Amino acid sequence: MPQLQLPIFPVGVTEINTRVAVEAKDGRVCYIHGHLPVFQHEETDVWSFRMFTSQMIVNGTAQAKEIVQTFGVPMGTVKRYMKVYRDYGAKGFYEPKPRHSSASVLKGEILERAQACLEEGQSVPQVAQELKVLGNTIHKAIRAGRLRQPQKKVQPARLS
Repeated sequence: MPQLQLPIFPVGVTEINTRVAVEAKDGRVCYIHGHLPVFQHEETDVWSFRMFTSQMIVNGTAQAKEIVQTFGVPMGTVKRYMKVYRDYGAKGFYEPKPRHSSASVLKGEILERAQACLEEGQSVPQVAQELKVLGNTIHKAIRAGRLRQPQKKVQPARLS
């Protein structure tokens, strides 16, 4: 039968709950379970903080609300990183994630048609409607330099 650990924490620690406490000292954060240190990381290492607090929640050592109260982080953030831990484990916090950029909808003939419409003086919403794409797609192509929006001609004011 397992023996119970008495929660005897050193002076100067912050209790997360009756079993786990945390201590920040000399630029390091140390997590203590009972009276034994179980994990530590640099104060600036946010990814290790997210990994270990998520691990404690998933394993039942702490509750999400206790992490929120102790560290002052938003509940949404805690839940997001709990999901990362459940889906990928500890490696989900340290392995680089591949960056996915969306493929451009405006290619070849469609890009040429969009440029022709803009040069005819059509507005971005009109071009988007004609090509059956989102207006944001046209704006993104303009910002990226793949489309040029002709300058509007300003008529001089008439003096009467």
